[in-house]
Amino acid sequence: MDSDGDGVGDINGITSRVQYLKDLGVDAMILSPIFKSPMYDFGFDVTDYYNIHHEYGTTEDLEILVKKAEELNMKVILDFVPNHTSNDSDWFVKSSQKDEYYSDWYIWEDGHLDVNGLRRPPNNWLSFFGKSAWTYVPSRDQFYLHQFGDSEPDLNYRNPVLVEEIKTLMKYWLEKGVAGLRLSSVNYLVEADKDLYGGHYPDELTTGKRGVESENYNYLEHIYTKDQDENYDMVSQFREAFDSITIRDNVTRVLMTEACTSIKKAVKYYGEGVHSGAHIPLNFALTKDLGKESDARDIKYAVDRWLTYKPLKKQANWVTGTQDKSRVASRFRPELVDSFNMLLLLLPGIAITYMGEELGMVNGFVPWSETRDPLACGTDDPVNFIEVTRDPIRTPFQWTNGKNAGFSDADKTWLPVAEGYEHNNVANEKAAARSHYQVYRSLTGLRARPAFRLGRYESVALNKDIFAFKRWYNDDAYVVVMNVGKVYQVVNLTAFDLIFGQLEVEVSSVLSSRTYGDTVQANYLDLAADEALVVRMQV
Repeated sequence: MDSDGDGVGDINGITSRVQYLKDLGVDAMILSPIFKSPMYDFGFDVTDYYNIHHEYGTTEDLEILVKKAEELNMKVILDFVPNHTSNDSDWFVKSSQKDEYYSDWYIWEDGHLDVNGLRRPPNNWLSFFGKSAWTYVPSRDQFYLHQFGDSEPDLNYRNPVLVEEIKTLMKYWLEKGVAGLRLSSVNYLVEADKDLYGGHYPDELTTGKRGVESENYNYLEHIYTKDQDENYDMVSQFREAFDSITIRDNVTRVLMTEACTSIKKAVKYYGEGVHSGAHIPLNFALTKDLGKESDARDIKYAVDRWLTYKPLKKQANWVTGTQDKSRVASRFRPELVDSFNMLLLLLPGIAITYMGEELGMVNGFVPWSETRDPLACGTDDPVNFIEVTRDPIRTPFQWTNGKNAGFSDADKTWLPVAEGYEHNNVANEKAAARSHYQVYRSLTGLRARPAFRLGRYESVALNKDIFAFKRWYNDDAYVVVMNVGKVYQVVNLTAFDLIFGQLEVEVSSVLSSRTYGDTVQANYLDLAADEALVVRMQV
């Protein structure tokens, strides 16, 4: 929500809408990066971690938001970017000038001259945004590493002074009252130790993938620049910093980590042995492993795989959308929005919703002329940028069917509002008898029951179109069943132990003909295409 008419959402805008989140059943909100930044990469390029970016407000505004949230028994979590800063940061400016204190806070390396006498980077490493991951700075006559944009130089986590400064920053915001931090891209923090390779960073091997250009990030196997074992030790050190605040008042400060990596590497962020890790290593199984062609068997595999790999006594967590991943209504189809919200909210563990997924928002259209995502801009391609741009997922939240979907009074918002806001908006969906919002709110209410907070879990793909799972605690048992296919189906839920007779409908998807309190037969349940139900065993 934009509170000051500049077309950009801000902290006071969130504060004005906190009651909406409370009514929705939300316990905590995670803000996208809000620290001072030139905004080349939407705040992921930080110049000053101790101050708030002026477009978003002030530290005092954040304190007011935290207080308002606490009054409603809600928490505020900040997105913290530990891998890199902005190249406008004082730290980097001083490092580029070889300031004695800051000189080694970033990854600096000598280049070399090729046979034609042209200056070349130290090796073949590539940026996630494409092209070389090295940029030359004349004042040092060296290159700095940037695994993301060239305005985002990587910090040097082999420097213990830098590590202590990052811990101090984290504790500063935790002591300000925020409930935790979400750490972005933690699997990029530490690069290979060049001392093990004769004092020079080695080239990475090519993937051999056909049709991938040599400047594309996917051209190389990133064995030296991500997923190093030292990343886990660094997260463990961060956890110690968090716990040092927690121990003062016995209120847990939550450490969340984002690492797009293999499942075996992702679950290691929970910690191993005597080393504690993150409370919530984010699980992207529902975004990364499923697509338009996925069926009920793929859903079962993705869900059960995470539950199998995570440590037995640790909480699972589920994410159906992020600022980087196409929205559910666009990634799959609008009719499956309720099914995915049932998965998210009723599977065992923590549920994390990307704003607007509770409304069934779709990806917006952002033309090349209005594109802001550096990943898309870096393609220099006004046609094919659409394949990588993340702007369509980041369009303004839809409050009403009025100007700018009620997000802002400005003549122009930071990104254009998505199509369909006239009906997919809070005001319309709250007033409707049946809507994605109403389904979501029913699910958050249901989620508070012991069967979903504490209960057991069992799943089955009844056929390629029907995924179902059972949650139960003592004698209170529920089945969540969804038809993700496009044809009518009849299924038998007695495939689950102790599910029989009549079942009562607790929640139904928007297009379902059933409603709360209806009864269905466990051994003969007909489901329309895209229909999803939560049913309860009658006792």
